[in-house]
Amino acid sequence: MDYEPPFLETYETLVQKHVGDSKNDSSLVERYEIPLIDLGWLNGERDECKKEIAEAASKWGFFQVVNHGISQELLESLQFEQKKVFYQPFVNKSAQVNFSSLSAKPYRWGNPFATNLRQLSWSEAFHFYLTDISRMDQHESLRSSIEAFATRMFPLAESLAEILACKLNTKSNYFREHCLPNSSFIRLNRYPPCPISSKVHGLLPHSDTSFLTIVHQDQVGGLQLMKDGKWIGVKPNPQALVVNIGDFFQALSNGVYKSIKHRVVAAEKVERFSMAFFYCPSEEAVIESHIKPAMYRKFTLREYRQQTEKDVKQTGDKLGLSRFLL
Repeated sequence: MDYEPPFLETYETLVQKHVGDSKNDSSLVERYEIPLIDLGWLNGERDECKKEIAEAASKWGFFQVVNHGISQELLESLQFEQKKVFYQPFVNKSAQVNFSSLSAKPYRWGNPFATNLRQLSWSEAFHFYLTDISRMDQHESLRSSIEAFATRMFPLAESLAEILACKLNTKSNYFREHCLPNSSFIRLNRYPPCPISSKVHGLLPHSDTSFLTIVHQDQVGGLQLMKDGKWIGVKPNPQALVVNIGDFFQALSNGVYKSIKHRVVAAEKVERFSMAFFYCPSEEAVIESHIKPAMYRKFTLREYRQQTEKDVKQTGDKLGLSRFLL
């Protein structure tokens, strides 16, 4: 099919060299139901709901939310548009044919720095900054769906962030000052069927460069997170969004909230789709915990990204917050 990225051809040398390596352990993972929080309680049992959110963020780093204000109709509309854009011919996607007016090239796939199969993500994605959405002139229906999605996701993320910040001695207006819509982004993901699914990941184990990430996934499953030293699978819930703590909240909370490693499993016979909203600070916002003694030195998003890019080029992996420990 002309829309599939040429993984086997591009990474032929890695496949031939490492195809005999041991299988990954993803097929042995049990599926769990991570904490499920009804945000409708914020209109009544507010304190209890806030307590549940904080507990899930500190014990799991992940939780699901229902009654989140994003309609099923909108999510289905965006998934329909998402499939259309991924089913364009690969040559058009890789040449960024229909997105030349955007500030950054949105399409990406695989991992150009991979030196073995363990470093290869068998997936493709479109990465859209919120400030670029209005420029998507050649994709009017996609633009409309993404705009509606962003318009609802941003206040949801801001509300959750402010709830989580209550216990951190952080200024009450910190997020409204430093996390503006123009610093957040949306990522549309597709995980194609993979003939060597036991050897590679759909998405490499990683933690997120964000304060919060909010994900809508389809019912195929494949998202796994690290809990108590072992991988567990997240059961898809068609009514829920998955929320996870990012690196910046772990630093801001001095380790109270956990930015947990997670990954997506490659599947041999089915494709998987997801869409993620990344709630991020501006480039120069200072991320510093007011809980003492501090675990991490203060830093900005710009510093963090520069360090991450350097580490990925040198090691093939993101080293993350460990680079900023005091």
